[in-house]
Amino acid sequence: MDEVSAPSLLADGVPGVGSSTATTTVPVAPQTGTEPPAQPEQISETLYIQNLNEKIKIDVLKASLRGLFKSYGEVLDVVAHKNIRMRGQAFVSFADADVAKKAMMEVKGFPLYSKPMQISFAKTRSDAVVKKLDSEHFDEHKTRRQEHKQKTRYTNPLKQKFKAKRMANEIDGGAVAPAPKRPNVQMPDEYLPPNKILFLQNLPETVTKDQLMGLFSQYPNLHEVRLIPTKKDIAFVEYMDDASSTVAKDALHNYKLDGEHKIKITFARK
Repeated sequence: MDEVSAPSLLADGVPGVGSSTATTTVPVAPQTGTEPPAQPEQISETLYIQNLNEKIKIDVLKASLRGLFKSYGEVLDVVAHKNIRMRGQAFVSFADADVAKKAMMEVKGFPLYSKPMQISFAKTRSDAVVKKLDSEHFDEHKTRRQEHKQKTRYTNPLKQKFKAKRMANEIDGGAVAPAPKRPNVQMPDEYLPPNKILFLQNLPETVTKDQLMGLFSQYPNLHEVRLIPTKKDIAFVEYMDDASSTVAKDALHNYKLDGEHKIKITFARK
């Protein structure tokens, strides 16, 4: 490490010349010309997700995100809106910041509906997180958030741009062109929300109702098995509740009923 001598100072703060006062050595950090080290990222219980497919309906998107992240821990809330400012974005809140960090590391870049997700930590806590972890300050948190929302209501750049465009169209006498109708994109079977009815595919065409009853009755609360006479490779299995059907689904998905055909099991569409 470099060292520099500190000469004695005169009364006016100017270094003295030829002073007999002893000098002291002051260590000086080497000048490397590098930037100061970056501050560590502040982790949060809530993940901020961008680059989501804007063609997907909001309720479908939220259900897909919940289904994708619930394997990491309790998902307190999923927030997504269809307004122009929030399009293609969402927030997923967990009860624990470490769980959120693990989920972010493993899911970042996952191509949900063909678009790789961009994930970072949210800058503030969500309502659901505060209500769960700091309930005594929830009202204060909500009031503060509403005040901030009110203050930025008319200063948001995207809203101002949209408003200016609308006013320009009105001045020119032109009507705002209606937004093109979005195609009805159906959620993939793997992301469907829980349902007490299971949908079975890829069954051997020789399967019987008794075989399926024997297989699925191993799990409690079985209610009914329904085969489709005109399409023998599919069937429906109904349980008394979602929890029971979920147990059976997780246990028997990809089960080889005849030693060859892997049964594909998903929740039925509601």
